[in-house]
Amino acid sequence: MSRQPPASRPKIVIVGDAEQALRRLGDWRAIDAQADVIVHHLPLHGEALVNALQDADAVVLVRDRTPFDAALLARLPKLRYLVFTGTRNTTLDLAALAARNIPVSHTEWGPSKDSTCEMTWSLILAATRQLEQQTALLRRGQWRADQPEPLAGVLHGQTLGLIGLGEIGGRVAKVGQALGMQVITWSPRMTQERAAEHGATAVSLEDLLASARVVSLHLVPTPASHHLLNAERLALMRPDSLLVNTSRSALVDGAALVKALEKASPVLPRLMCLMWNRCRRTTRCASCPMCCSRRIWVL
Repeated sequence: MSRQPPASRPKIVIVGDAEQALRRLGDWRAIDAQADVIVHHLPLHGEALVNALQDADAVVLVRDRTPFDAALLARLPKLRYLVFTGTRNTTLDLAALAARNIPVSHTEWGPSKDSTCEMTWSLILAATRQLEQQTALLRRGQWRADQPEPLAGVLHGQTLGLIGLGEIGGRVAKVGQALGMQVITWSPRMTQERAAEHGATAVSLEDLLASARVVSLHLVPTPASHHLLNAERLALMRPDSLLVNTSRSALVDGAALVKALEKASPVLPRLMCLMWNRCRRTTRCASCPMCCSRRIWVL
């Protein structure tokens, strides 16, 4: 295939490829023959994002990692096309894109529902069975800790609270039931009939937080669900509860969570494991043995 002369070649800019996967997993030869492709792996914000995109004819967003609003679009006069991976992106200003007659498309649905379910249970099991602490002991050449520590937990017979029972939440429910857990659920439009289809019981959000040994978040972020778990609701959770968020960071008030962990109040969860998929800022606290801008573990 002949290459276009440099002056007429469009520019395609890809942002958010943190896994450095797009080039490795696809055949780009046909596209490379017709366009210049630039891939950005690290998160970009503010002027750095504008500088990366300002000459782009087409922009590819990996999932919803890079918010795309009207203010950003106004600074991209050359943009003619936008595509994102996955089937849902709540960070796009679709009205602004439509006003510029910029078409928007997305890729097909991949295995993300199954992989998110598996990640959720990896976190739950790692926290419950104390895998991080036990692995750290082995790396220090120890089989047991010098001082007695709490025994690893058992999930059988415990309550799994699912905030959201859609494609992912339903998968998580099946695994919990296979482990012998009672599943309860809440979402803004949950009914007993819908919960029963997944072998779960619908309860209020307050009852779910107060009774569940494991709380797992599986909601789509909306203005109504922003900081759904705030300081007051975090305070409802059991002292021995485990919180897992493989959805979006906006569902949890990060400042309230960090404050709760630093206080180590007996009425707040002392066993927590959070994964923040879309964190827009760095949240750190002394209580977190593993903490960065994208995920927090407290085991």
